[in-house]
Amino acid sequence: MTDDVVVWNRLATLLPGTEAQEIKDCWDIGEQEAGLGLLVSGLLAHQVPVSETVRAEISVLAEVWGERESLTPRILQCRGDDTPAQLKLIEHADDIVNESAGGADPDAANLLVPWIACTRCGHALMRVHTRECWGDLSCLAANYVITSPERDAVLRMFPAGSARAAFATLLAECAVPTSDR
Repeated sequence: MTDDVVVWNRLATLLPGTEAQEIKDCWDIGEQEAGLGLLVSGLLAHQVPVSETVRAEISVLAEVWGERESLTPRILQCRGDDTPAQLKLIEHADDIVNESAGGADPDAANLLVPWIACTRCGHALMRVHTRECWGDLSCLAANYVITSPERDAVLRMFPAGSARAAFATLLAECAVPTSDR
C-alpha cells in the first residue's frame, strides 16, 4: 500500500493545488474510487498532457479499486504528451480477445484481454477472464498474465487481486537490456 500512496500523491500533483489536495484527501479518508474519478475528470478538464506510463499507472489503480471498467474510456481520452514511453495502455473496446486453452469444456475457456504492453520488449500484461453463462466476460479478472511479444506464450501468471505485482513485474522484467533504455 505504501507504493500506492506514493503513486497516488504523484498523480494528484498533475492537477492544480486545490484539486490535487482533494484527490489526496480522498486517499486519506478511504474514498479511492471517488478520488480516481476526480483525477481523471481533472486531467480531462484541464487538458493535462500525460504519458502512456501515467495512463497505465492510473489504469492499474483503477483495476485495484474496481473502477477500471468505468474509467477506461475516459483514461484513454486523456491528452497524451507525445513522448516515447516504456508502456502503452492497449485496452480498447475493439481489441480482439484471444482465447487460451480452456480444457475439454469450451464454456470454461479463459479469455486473455490485452491491457498494457511494454513498447521496448513487446511483452504484454493481460487480464484473464472467464466467459459468463450469458456470454459476457466476467467483471473481475480471474488472474493476470504476462505474454510473449507474439502473445502466443504465457511467461508469468499472477493470481486474482495481484494487478500491482503483475504491473511491477512487467516493468522490472523488460527483456531489453538497461543500457538500451
